[in-house]
Amino acid sequence: MRTTPPHTPQIPPNILAIKQGSIAAKRLNELINRTPAIDVASPGGVTPSNVSGDLEFQSVTFCYPSRPDARVLNGLSLHVRRGGTVALVGASGSGKSTVVALVERFYDPSEGAVLLDGRDVREVNLKWLRRQVGLVSQEPVLFSVSVGENIRYGREDASEEEVEEAARQANALDFVRGLPEGFATLCGERGAQMSGGQKQRIAIARALVRDPRILLLDEATSALDSESERLVQAALEGVMGGRTVLLVAHRLSTVRGAERIAVLEGGRVAEEGSHEELLAARGAYWALVRQQMGPAVFDQEPGGHSSVAGG
Repeated sequence: MRTTPPHTPQIPPNILAIKQGSIAAKRLNELINRTPAIDVASPGGVTPSNVSGDLEFQSVTFCYPSRPDARVLNGLSLHVRRGGTVALVGASGSGKSTVVALVERFYDPSEGAVLLDGRDVREVNLKWLRRQVGLVSQEPVLFSVSVGENIRYGREDASEEEVEEAARQANALDFVRGLPEGFATLCGERGAQMSGGQKQRIAIARALVRDPRILLLDEATSALDSESERLVQAALEGVMGGRTVLLVAHRLSTVRGAERIAVLEGGRVAEEGSHEELLAARGAYWALVRQQMGPAVFDQEPGGHSSVAGG
């Protein structure tokens, strides 16, 4: 009489998956139990009755928590006067986007201080601080809700009129009205139903609906084609007036109209001035412009820069 052999557990092939799952679970528990250094929900901190938008970095040193031995900023000092526009340029890794993150208080400096109207941003209420700041980044995050709801994420209690006004300022009102359901049109997962230029203008409207005193533009046009860049740039130029603007860009054509340009090298300001002043100095900024245009083109221009400076 034949007997059925006992079932042999197939454990060995699954040992690796079990081990990987155990490691993942441990990491997940660490994240759940982690106490963040910056408490977003904290009610503490002062809430000034008004803000002019004067920004200052005082000898700021910063290292990311995951790389405590690598200094990203190394004694950075920079002053952005209220209502002024300062553009940050420099090679990748020079600390440009880190400056933006410190203004938003995604991180705190290792040394030194970031001041808003003369007050250390660590002393003010975090929610209040972020209501004063509008951020437009290179890859804006749109949610799978309507255009109007995406704009209203900037300020949840915004009225329909305020949402439309923000869209108008962002040069987005015409294309939104042309959508099948207007402001009720769904953007799709991660804004998949919108073009790059449309997503960027919706993100600008979301930043503007809170009427921020400080506008942070982190590579806001670098991922766009020429026509979309023109539309987005026109929208930005229309809303920068009267606000303190910190502009980060790789495309030097985007920053040449800024009142002041700060070139970052090694985590600090290497040189600072207007587009024309920095080109005339033939220093770090001059080298960046020459590299981007190409030596063959740049060196043919009278003085090495006339067509760039002309705007």
